[in-house]
Amino acid sequence: MAQLQLFPPPPVRCPTTPEQVCDPAARRTHPYRVPIYRVTLVRETSITAPRPRLRSAQDAAELLRQYLGEVDREHFVVILLDRKNAPIGINTVSIGSLTASVVHMRETFKAAILCGHNHVSGDPEPSREDRALTQQLVKAGTLLGIPVVDHVVLGDGTLAYFSFADHGLL
Repeated sequence: MAQLQLFPPPPVRCPTTPEQVCDPAARRTHPYRVPIYRVTLVRETSITAPRPRLRSAQDAAELLRQYLGEVDREHFVVILLDRKNAPIGINTVSIGSLTASVVHMRETFKAAILCGHNHVSGDPEPSREDRALTQQLVKAGTLLGIPVVDHVVLGDGTLAYFSFADHGLL
């Protein structure tokens, strides 16, 4: 088993003959510094929920609509819920383009229980990518022991929405 070196070896001179190979890392004269990060949730502001508990996809859509307003790009957000489905927070995971938002499971499940996003086109019908993403989220949630309650897609500027739970797709 290789031993982890805590201190760099003394500088090595590169060979002068072309048959020998020089390792650029061997020329380092100081150790590589590794950054240390801390991920935190910071409360920015608050909005008033339409109801104390989310009992339906329509309740979730109303809350998402209030939060997103009239944004001009896709936003993928998560609504944090307590055990009684009361919203305890909203977190924007990703802001994308007019037609797509890059979403990674790791970022979603930092704070996610209920997922939702908007379609700027106005049509809340989920795309093939939305359906695949939802399946991945459900699988990841199962592995993490965090159930995905729903994935709600809002149509832009309308009351239309699509609920994966209401359509039996979770």
